[in-house]
Amino acid sequence: MNYILFDGPSRNNLLPFTFTRPVADIRVGVLTIREKWEHYLSCTTTTITEDYLADKYPMVEMEFNIMINASYLPNPDLVEIIKDLKENQAIFQDEDVIAFYAVEGQEDIDFDSYDAIEYHQEVIKIENTWDIFKKNKAAIQEDFNLLTADRESEPISDTNRLIAPENIFIEAGAKLEFVSLNATDGPIYIAKDAEIMEGALIRGPFALCESSTIKMGAKIYGPTTIGPFSKIGGEVSNSVVFGYSNKGHEGFLGNSVLGEWCNLGADTNNSNLKNNYAEVRLWDYQSEGFAKTGLQFCGLMMGDHSKCGINTMFNTGTVIGVSVNIFGTGFPRNFVPSFSWGGSSGFSTYGTKKAFEVCEKVMERRQVEFSDQDKAILEQVFEDTQKYRRY
Repeated sequence: MNYILFDGPSRNNLLPFTFTRPVADIRVGVLTIREKWEHYLSCTTTTITEDYLADKYPMVEMEFNIMINASYLPNPDLVEIIKDLKENQAIFQDEDVIAFYAVEGQEDIDFDSYDAIEYHQEVIKIENTWDIFKKNKAAIQEDFNLLTADRESEPISDTNRLIAPENIFIEAGAKLEFVSLNATDGPIYIAKDAEIMEGALIRGPFALCESSTIKMGAKIYGPTTIGPFSKIGGEVSNSVVFGYSNKGHEGFLGNSVLGEWCNLGADTNNSNLKNNYAEVRLWDYQSEGFAKTGLQFCGLMMGDHSKCGINTMFNTGTVIGVSVNIFGTGFPRNFVPSFSWGGSSGFSTYGTKKAFEVCEKVMERRQVEFSDQDKAILEQVFEDTQKYRRY
């Protein structure tokens, strides 16, 4: 069977992260949503997404296909039902479609003509940006169970202080000495070739992905995920870093999500709680205004390729778009559009020529090509977000 992950109605609620990727390639827990489905289905998947993303994330259609809403995270029960789908069948939760069967060339989908299978079990759904950190605890536990089933952890050096070691799993090539790992409140997963330097204090649930580094003396509170090829220092709480991003120095990051290729300057801090303890509002691209989150704790949402200088201060509930460069004293505004350059004293447009020069240098350092596909995606993001750059 051919499985295709589609963005679904939550795509715009997940901006700025879905400016540069399909919903399926959001990281929550240890793995991206796509990686989770491919583990469970034991096959590769392709994608239905925005046209400008399709060259990098193409769809491959075959004679028979099962379409899966990428906002839903897999679990063993749901996967078995999806594998058993027959022609003209669809799985729903309430009125939301989770998955459906489609034949090649089927352009019009009339769900009224489908046999509806109601799914009543609990399932993790990522439909807003803050769900990425809010639901990260459950996602880490699910991925930990998936990745470690019937396997034994690599030995852990006795220089480390371990609490609840049965909930700690270390892959081959990981390095850690003189580190405190407390897995009482949730599992700790350290991927291959990752490193935790001396003096780091870590509480689960926590995932450190491939070839990432936790620097000396860092303090990490779960549930937190650090994606691959990232460097993290200072204090981090209940946050998700997608990958290839750095917070290398002191400063606080809490209840936050960073995309890829981000960099936080030394002593950058974000607020995750308002002084009056009121509900946090976040910029909503759908309504083009600030929307309620229902959360008292909510920090920073930063899109891909964005950077900030030393001593940057972010207010509670700040949304930073794609390819933003922030510097200077004071708090920048709570919503900074993509391709902006400046800070609290004002912004100007960050042109694609200058932005692309930085992208090439940053990615080259990690031996990753800044491809023509990447350029085309960012050029489209630049055009699509022009209406927000009213400085």
